[in-house]
Amino acid sequence: MNDRPYIIVGLVVFVAFVTTPVWHGLATQNARFATLEIKLPAQEKQCVAPVNYMRASHMRLLEQWRDDVVRGQGRQYVAYDGKTYDKSLTRTCLGCHQSHQEFCDRCHAYNGVAALNCWECHNDASSTTRKPS
Repeated sequence: MNDRPYIIVGLVVFVAFVTTPVWHGLATQNARFATLEIKLPAQEKQCVAPVNYMRASHMRLLEQWRDDVVRGQGRQYVAYDGKTYDKSLTRTCLGCHQSHQEFCDRCHAYNGVAALNCWECHNDASSTTRKPS
């Protein structure tokens, strides 16, 4: 078989070409979070959930909290470590992350994610655009 080297080289090039997006995504995923410097809360060392979960799924958690509170199922959240928190964006989340502009907005803008309309009702004291009372 005189074509064996050509076939092997062709297969290697094909596999490298097809898997390039996967390798690129894996290489830039960790770098993406490393380059964004977010002001973390100084007074708290632990969040309601692990950091990796909050980075990937915080909106699911907030949506679940919203549904639970609005539909009357309860206002208490028991975290993975057994600690109990209020299901409240204003009291729980903003208690530590005091400025949504420095925390939420920066991360959402960096990742190209459109934030939901949380701030139409949940006002931040450092916000320049406040909903009239």
